[in-house]
Amino acid sequence: MPENDRLNGRLDEINLEFVEREATPRLLMKLSIQLHLAGLSLSNTVSVLDTFGVKRARSTVHNWVHKADLQPESGRCPDHVAVDETVIRLNDEQYWLYAAIGPETNELLHTKLEPTTTTVLAHSFLTELSKKHNVSDAVFLVDGSHSLQDACQRHSFDFRYEKHGNRNAIERVFREIKRRTFCFSNCFSNAQAETADDWLRSFSFAWNQLI
Repeated sequence: MPENDRLNGRLDEINLEFVEREATPRLLMKLSIQLHLAGLSLSNTVSVLDTFGVKRARSTVHNWVHKADLQPESGRCPDHVAVDETVIRLNDEQYWLYAAIGPETNELLHTKLEPTTTTVLAHSFLTELSKKHNVSDAVFLVDGSHSLQDACQRHSFDFRYEKHGNRNAIERVFREIKRRTFCFSNCFSNAQAETADDWLRSFSFAWNQLI
């Protein structure tokens, strides 16, 4: 399939139903959302729009991304699921990002940003995951996180401790998320946790398209 056909297919998946009055051509709006989520900073995304003769503020592109309400497709049936948690800085505060990924496909299945890490929150994360995807027969790959191990036991999920191997996939995703949030701090500067959580779901949508 030609590259332009694949690009058009990805852009078609971005829903702009939220748009009421917007002078920007919809194709350029979709392209801007895709470029930013794929790794381009807001400043550079605005520069791309400028080459098409469209001048927009960084905050405008930022709003497009959040209003599009993108998130990974549901209904996956993975054989294995790697789950983990990592620290994300939001302004001057520390939050915990829970994530689940299918190591065979490298697809992000679900993410959740929480103010802390507890067994109750880990259990809630796996509950949301199981509602989105058929993971009842999957083998969960967990590192030393006692809260995630306990949550797997409460859900009666088959799980095993694995520090490397198939779990390397989720470590790569975490590195990319941290690179993005560090380099493009304007995504999270002065943002509420809910906004950051929305952005992470949008990032998951774009990540799954590009792998």
